[in-house]
Amino acid sequence: MLFPQETYVQRRNALRELVGNGLILLLGNNDSPMNYPANAYKFRQDSSFLYFTGQHRDGLALVIDCESGAETLVGDEIDIDDIVWYGSVTSVAEMAKETGIAHVRPTAWLSELCSHAKAQGRTVHFLPPYRSDHKIQLMDLLALHPSQQKEAASLPLIHAVVKLRSIKTAEEIAELERASHIGYLMHTAAMRLAVQPGITEAYIGGQLDGIAASHGSTTSFQSIISMHGEILHGYPSQRPIEAGRLLLCDAGAETVEHYCSDHTRTTPISGRFTTRQREIYDIVVDCHDLALTHAKPGVKYMDVHLDVCRLMTERLKALGLMKGDTEEAVQHGAHALFLPHGLGHMMGMDVHDMEGLGQIHVGFDEETRPRLDQFGTNALRFGRRLEVGHVVTDEPGIYFIPDLIDLWRREGTNAAFLNFDKIDEYRDFGGIRIEDDVLITPDGCRFLGDERIPYHADDVEAYIAG
Repeated sequence: MLFPQETYVQRRNALRELVGNGLILLLGNNDSPMNYPANAYKFRQDSSFLYFTGQHRDGLALVIDCESGAETLVGDEIDIDDIVWYGSVTSVAEMAKETGIAHVRPTAWLSELCSHAKAQGRTVHFLPPYRSDHKIQLMDLLALHPSQQKEAASLPLIHAVVKLRSIKTAEEIAELERASHIGYLMHTAAMRLAVQPGITEAYIGGQLDGIAASHGSTTSFQSIISMHGEILHGYPSQRPIEAGRLLLCDAGAETVEHYCSDHTRTTPISGRFTTRQREIYDIVVDCHDLALTHAKPGVKYMDVHLDVCRLMTERLKALGLMKGDTEEAVQHGAHALFLPHGLGHMMGMDVHDMEGLGQIHVGFDEETRPRLDQFGTNALRFGRRLEVGHVVTDEPGIYFIPDLIDLWRREGTNAAFLNFDKIDEYRDFGGIRIEDDVLITPDGCRFLGDERIPYHADDVEAYIAG
C-alpha cells in the first residue's frame, strides 16, 4: 500500500457517512486477456477500489454496510497452481488486515449478500461499470441487464466518490509530482528525438513507453505523437518526421501506484519555428499563461476557459484570421473552429480523473453546466469552481482542421467572425497544444513538479540547440 492504513480507514469512513445507507459495493478489476486466457494485458486496478483499499491484486471487491459500519474484503485465495507460476502472494486476510478491514469473504458470498439485501429492500450502491466482466457480474448479482446498469448506478455513491477524490491530499500531491517527474523525462526525450531526421513518430512513442515503464508503471494513456497536430488524438504512425513541420507530443506517465501526469509540447522539427509557426505558437503560450494567472480558489474554470477564448480571438483577429466583436464571437462559439475542446480536465489516479463516473458529475455541478448544444463548448470536461487541492490541466491549443474548415465555410457557420480566405492559407499548418498539470493552492495555482518542460518558444529552441 502507498499510504498508511489510517488514510484508507478515514477514506472509507467518509464514504460511508456521505452515502448514508444501504450497502456499498466496489468491484476491483480482474485480469484482461489479450488473445487467450493466460496472456493478459498488464494488470491495472480500478482507481476507486485502489483509492479506498490500497490493494493491487486482481479479483477483489469491497463491501461496506453503511448502517452497521461493517467492512468486508471479498476475494478468493490464490491456489498452488498459480503460486507455481507467479510465486507466493499475500492472502486476502492479510490484505484486509493491512488496510484495516475487519472481515473477509470468498467471491461466492456476494451472491448471498445481494440476494439477502434484495429481500430486505436494501439499496446496493455501485458505480457505473466500464468493463464487460463487471457488467456480467452485476447482472448475476443484481439481475440488471448491462444496458440498465449505467442508469441504475448510485448517484449518492458517485457524488461521494467525486467529493472525496477531487481534493488531493499532501501525500497524493507528492505521488502526482513523482508522475510529473517521469513526464518531464518523457517529454524532454521526445524534444531531443524530434529534431533527428529519419526518426519515426512510432519510434518516439516507443521510447516514451519505455521511459514510463522503467520509472513507473506505464503511460497514463496511449501517447499522442504526430506531425498532424490538428488531429486531437493523433496516435504515432510509422511516418518519418519531416523538416519544417511541427511535432505534437501529448503524453503522460503513471507511477506504480497509478497517479498520473499529462503534458503536451509542440516542437519544431527543424529546431526553430518559422515566422508563421511562431506567431500561432506564441498565442497558445499566452493563453496557457493567462490561465495560470486566473486559476484560483472560488473561480469557475469555465470562466477561465472563456477568458482564454477571448484572448485567443483577439490575437487571431490581429493575424486576420478572425473578425468582428470578440465577446459576440466567443458567445457564438466561433473560436471553436480553432479550439474545439475545453481548457482542461481534472487529474489524479485517472488521467481524466473519474471520467468513468460521468463527466457531468465530475466536472460540473448545479451552478455550472456545459452547453451541450454548441460545438466546442460541448467538449468541456471541467467547469466547476476551483477549490484548494484540485489538480487540473491547462491545455489550450490552436488547430487548423481542413475538413472542419470546409464544413463551416460551406454551411456559413460563424461567417460573421471568420475570414475563411485567410484561414485557407493555413490548411497545411497542423496544430499546436501546450499542456501542464496545475495544483490549486490557497492563493492561486502552481505547476506540479520541480522540473519544467520548456515551452516558451525561445526556451524550446535553446533546449533543442543545447
